Amino acid sequence: MTVGLIRAAWRRPDTRWRYGRLLAGLLAGAGLWLLAFPPTHHVPRATNEALVLTDGYSPDTLRHLLRQLGPGTALWRYPATASPDTPALTNLAVLRHQVPALRQVHVLGQGLPAADLPDLGTIQLITHGAKPGAGFRHATWARRPEVGQPWVAEGWFDNIGLPAGPVWVRLRAAGALRDSVQLPTGKGSFRVSFRPKTPGQAVYELDARPSAQASQLQTEPLPVEILPSRPLRVLLLAATPSFEFRFLKNYLAKQGHAVSLRTGLSRGLTQTEFLNQKAADLTRLNASLLSHTDVVVADAASVSALSGAEAGALRAALQEGQAGVLLLADSPTLPRALPARSAFALEMRFGAAAQQPQVVRWAGATDRATALVPALLRSTSAAKSLVTTTQNQAVAAARRVGQGQVVVTTLTETFPWMLQGNATTYGAYWSQLLSAAAPTLSPTGTITAEQAWPRPNAPLTLRLSGTTQALVVTPPGGQPVRVAPHQDVHIPDWATATYWPTTSGWHRFSSGAATSWVYVYSPTQWMTPHLQTQQAAAAAWAAQPTQVSNAVLPASTTSVPWSRWWGFVLFLLGAGFLWLEEKL
Repeated sequence: MTVGLIRAAWRRPDTRWRYGRLLAGLLAGAGLWLLAFPPTHHVPRATNEALVLTDGYSPDTLRHLLRQLGPGTALWRYPATASPDTPALTNLAVLRHQVPALRQVHVLGQGLPAADLPDLGTIQLITHGAKPGAGFRHATWARRPEVGQPWVAEGWFDNIGLPAGPVWVRLRAAGALRDSVQLPTGKGSFRVSFRPKTPGQAVYELDARPSAQASQLQTEPLPVEILPSRPLRVLLLAATPSFEFRFLKNYLAKQGHAVSLRTGLSRGLTQTEFLNQKAADLTRLNASLLSHTDVVVADAASVSALSGAEAGALRAALQEGQAGVLLLADSPTLPRALPARSAFALEMRFGAAAQQPQVVRWAGATDRATALVPALLRSTSAAKSLVTTTQNQAVAAARRVGQGQVVVTTLTETFPWMLQGNATTYGAYWSQLLSAAAPTLSPTGTITAEQAWPRPNAPLTLRLSGTTQALVVTPPGGQPVRVAPHQDVHIPDWATATYWPTTSGWHRFSSGAATSWVYVYSPTQWMTPHLQTQQAAAAAWAAQPTQVSNAVLPASTTSVPWSRWWGFVLFLLGAGFLWLEEKL
């Protein structure tokens, strides 16, 4: 093309600007050549720093670092993916071999997996994280709720990058929409609840959308392992007949608990009832009776009437963790025979404050509950509040005694909830108190996952307690795999095992009599909390003192192509001159 332009310029009859046309033809041809085949030049190679690109990196951040470190800075993409312009890095340890004097590595984007950080050795890590977008920032929920008990999921949703407006956060469980909450500004905290009815593994869904009928903005799974309800052996001690104990007896029996009731009728005369269990001698509290009891529920007069031997047997059962005590504080003073009496202090209420129902609340409560509050429990450091008023004044609290728990409540009339048809609130309240008082079961062994957001193709660390047998892993739809645990050198009953899941879904882990279910999330689920955990691990690693080698290698160079803009400018000058000269 250049030869043609020069020949045409030379043969034109008009000899004016002949040499200008010759020069313009040369410039146009040279410009096209530089566009297609830009020459290269040598620049010093940065041997102490390198760049690693991960998913979600910012091109602006990359350009800034290249200007700062120089165009010859080593650049890789991790994990290894097909990219025509960036070399792939299959292993971080390769960095130390390819660049022996490397002291710092800049990681752009989502960052490095926590399990891969040790491969950096003494290389200093500098992160340049990607900015988070719209979605669920975090969420917490009970991973192992009990059947029939309130279950709550709480968290935070952010609408960064979305149009302004309200957003609905909805909970889908057991195949239907169960709860929803509107965020008027499109971001903020949310709280949704549900009451599971069937035991087993389930995956609930949490989604966000601009309106109830609009398409989803984001959907995240909420895996739960629903446990069957625990039947308790409850002993009720009432000094006189009362509606409170009558309704409580019937409710507990209907829920499948074994109930024994001793009611005082007159001096020296009592009545006993047994539901869901065989009859027994309830005349006196002794070690034999308490060994078959999980929780003793009594009013103040019944505890005050205990003999010294009975009070000693009750205290011994508490100390050994055989039974718990739940006291209905229906008198101005607490009985002297109550274990840990000094940890609770009653503050009586009089007049309208005691006669008007007050709103009470407890952890996991999903409904508004009101009840008469004749007394409050003054807060002490020894007792833990279980139920409070809206002013955070305790009306029920628990105190540990040895291995058992003593619970005191000032709500002595909760049966009106049942009369009002509010069985859900009634059951949730008594479940809160009985669960706090019931002794903890001695597990045969436990298996817990140390990673909060396990993912495929990433190490999952399992901690075993109370069992050192081989760990058997059953992935979804796969064959069982045996993993050898490593016993702790200091605590023989502890061991750890590492398993690399290859697929998402429920995984069953068993070792001896211990069994646990762990849900492995897909790579696109709960990205923001996972990245926050990953970035926290990177920050902790970067904060560690390192012994960086100060060795300096001879300066090296690398070939860098000239910018193609030079060719474009030359072609534009030459072609523009030829066009303008011909028009004039």
